[in-house]
Amino acid sequence: MNSDSNHSPGVSKCVEAAKILSAEREEALKRAQTMKFDTIAVHGLYTVEEALRRNRGSVIEPLYLSTSQAYADADELEAALAYLTPSWCYTRIANPTTQYLEWTLALLEGYRTGYETSCLVTSSGMSAIAAAVDPFLVKQKSGPEEINFVSSIQIYGGTYQYFSVRKAKEQGIEARWVQNPDDLEEWKARIDGNTRFLYMEMPSNPQQSFADLKSLVDLAHSWGIPFIIDSTCATPALMRPIEYGADVVVHSLTKSITASGLAIGGAVISRRPIITNVKNDNPNFKENFAEYVKLWPFRDTGPAASPVNALFALNDLRTLRSRMELVSRNCQIVAGYLAGHDRVSRVDYLGLPACRLHEVAKKYMKLVDSDDGSGREVNCYGHLMSFTVDGPPENARKVFDSFKLIHRATDLGRIKSLATIPAISTHLQQGEEVRRLANIPPQLIRLCVGAEHPDDVIADLKQALAVL
Repeated sequence: MNSDSNHSPGVSKCVEAAKILSAEREEALKRAQTMKFDTIAVHGLYTVEEALRRNRGSVIEPLYLSTSQAYADADELEAALAYLTPSWCYTRIANPTTQYLEWTLALLEGYRTGYETSCLVTSSGMSAIAAAVDPFLVKQKSGPEEINFVSSIQIYGGTYQYFSVRKAKEQGIEARWVQNPDDLEEWKARIDGNTRFLYMEMPSNPQQSFADLKSLVDLAHSWGIPFIIDSTCATPALMRPIEYGADVVVHSLTKSITASGLAIGGAVISRRPIITNVKNDNPNFKENFAEYVKLWPFRDTGPAASPVNALFALNDLRTLRSRMELVSRNCQIVAGYLAGHDRVSRVDYLGLPACRLHEVAKKYMKLVDSDDGSGREVNCYGHLMSFTVDGPPENARKVFDSFKLIHRATDLGRIKSLATIPAISTHLQQGEEVRRLANIPPQLIRLCVGAEHPDDVIADLKQALAVL
């Protein structure tokens, strides 16, 4: 909360009353931080006390559909809109249902990392990426005219468009692309004193790109800049980048976290504090980045999540760990089958020992709170993979069109298995040359394995490949 100096005595009373609520929330936070991942996913900060005092005993977090909050008097209104007291005031800025989701996501992403975290939930994964990177790309009054950022080229097609067209082409901010993100020297060669951040999607969609996360974080911090990571496909159940010092984590909540496929959303989770070379007069910019974005730039641009979508995401989140364990196991089996098929020339799945990036992924991708019998967490690699069909691009289309169980869709992370051909869908706008650099051939099929029995998914793949 901000200082309440220069405000009326009535406002000061509101601030004092709010301190009691803040103390209760802080106590609930400390209690939650002692709990296991699954317990946090189920309860978040929605305590028994919160249910009884504020929500008439509702066991499940209520859905607040109202667009705005009413206030008792002018003093309470002033205190709220000056950010002197906890308030949600207007759903474009905040909403109680959305806040329950934000608190839970912050706790899960920060789970046993040793860092405090904060979260902003947005209307989509792309709005989360924009909210995460834009504050670092503001040109400084006394700074250089030419600024840049460095990103892996192996990223979601929409992210590439945002970086290459909206930032580079339209705003003149240079996007410097790393073609081989597991090569630290390639990152080093693209950084200079005008670089604002490093960005990577890990594991990437659809190529399963991966790198030594800690080395990249250390490299970014050696230049005084943040490391921003899209960890959508891992989710905090399999990897929490903040544990290794990552500054900002973004998620498309639409994907694995909201596996039901009933909602769209995004999230920005920041470590407290972040590293940055950007000068900003607001102390929260470094100390509490996600909250800064929420209370200032975000309130002006307005990409707020629908409370209905927030509730759907919150409910799916409760079973995240067990669900990611199941779909990872299923995907491992399916990937093994495809790796042995004579009409498949390549399988990209980090769980396969033959995968070039298997060993580095093995260091980081582990099922939280699991035990292999010797006290070590069990490796799990998620439910996204890709495979390249042997022969010309027409062969991939024939196989794709023959699926009977697997849905043909551009989505991923569903409880149902889904497939797409990225070259003609999610990465179409990149163009052939960029797809070549990003290792996305036209024969590549992206497959996200769901919760079906893997034998049935394999049977569908078998009959589809049999058309060749």
